[in-house]
Amino acid sequence: MRKCLIVALAALFLAGPVPAVAQDQSDEGAGAEQFIPITSYRTGPYAVGGIPFQDGFVDYLKMVNARDGGIEGVRITWEECETAYKPDRFVECYERLKNRGERGASVFNPLGTPLTYAVIDRLPADKIPLITLGYGRTDASDGTVFPYVFPLMVNYWSQNTAKIRYIAGLEGGLENLEGLKIANVHHDSAYGKETAPVLAKQAERYGFEVEHFPVVHPGIDQKAVWLNVRRYRPDYVILRGWGVMNQTALKEAARVGVPADKIVGVWWSCAEQDTVPAGDAAVGYTCSTFHNNGTDFPLMQDILTHVHDAGDGTGPRETVGTGFYNRGVINAFVTVEAIRTGMGRFGARALSGEEVRWGIENMELTDADIAAAGATNLVPPINVTCADHEGGGKVLFVRWTGESFETASEWLEPDRDLVRGMIEESAAQYAAEKGITPRTCES
Repeated sequence: MRKCLIVALAALFLAGPVPAVAQDQSDEGAGAEQFIPITSYRTGPYAVGGIPFQDGFVDYLKMVNARDGGIEGVRITWEECETAYKPDRFVECYERLKNRGERGASVFNPLGTPLTYAVIDRLPADKIPLITLGYGRTDASDGTVFPYVFPLMVNYWSQNTAKIRYIAGLEGGLENLEGLKIANVHHDSAYGKETAPVLAKQAERYGFEVEHFPVVHPGIDQKAVWLNVRRYRPDYVILRGWGVMNQTALKEAARVGVPADKIVGVWWSCAEQDTVPAGDAAVGYTCSTFHNNGTDFPLMQDILTHVHDAGDGTGPRETVGTGFYNRGVINAFVTVEAIRTGMGRFGARALSGEEVRWGIENMELTDADIAAAGATNLVPPINVTCADHEGGGKVLFVRWTGESFETASEWLEPDRDLVRGMIEESAAQYAAEKGITPRTCES
């Protein structure tokens, strides 16, 4: 298994960028087509995560077309635009793709917090939604202020409360957090800094101490950072990295004597691309996720059958089931189900961005819905509302064994009471700064 992963990872590193246009053009003229723009980063320092993510996203769209003939009979088309994880490049791609297709762009998945921030103010005028599943601006969970932004499943603040609850479980209870020292080693960006407010609030509530250690993009040189972490002598380290920063962090932690089993990572530090290159330094490392890995799910088997067995896989078959690949699949799955929800109201035809926005905001995926999609235990239920653009997901923790990730916890509920109050306060401040009158959501 490990040998196959290493071979597959090598293929990802060596692969060149795909053409800017990767649109499914089969059965042209057969009927309506739903256009989904894809803004990817298959190049640059974060390509190690961007490539398998977009491979999973595109493979899911291909599977829906091949297996179902599209969404409710409406075929999916897409065009891919390379951002290299640069906000200015994302803005260029956004402007280039927003009017493509029969009804314009349906929904963007930026795949980056800095990229999300770059276009938030454009969305109300363009009437195009963003799905920022598991990332992005946390206070956008308040749909009364941010009607076009959806940090679905679990936002960063919710995830962080689950992370502290996980650490508390290791210590025997929340009451035992008092007096602990936690180092927050984070990417020095909007993404990396996003959880500082909730960490401060939790430290005040539970009596632990937190110190922040920023890592400069892209994170290749961290020697000084980890020497400072060692001097701090933390009980636990939170790793909030991305791309090559993660494997480098695990190696440097081992070098200065910080054990991997005391490091708890965010989900963007939670894939084989982060652990395999770190070798033995990663063994025992624990990280969070909002979905499961592997291919032992009917939905994943359908991708193998209808896409890879048909010779139409976007990337190496060996990466199907790995962390970032499955995350791309989950993003595409939620995107498709949001469009399907919209079609339930507006009809089985190509939907506009505004109609898809309604579909996201009214999407409810119950256990029964997820079972029908073949995704039981791959992803938890989600219920999005006008006021709640997060949707109430859960967090799972997994541990790297040296060969694969094993389950390290049950699905944990975040501290939503704490987080919701912070979200509403932050969103209200944003509304005041921007002169926004919040919507009134009906109960």
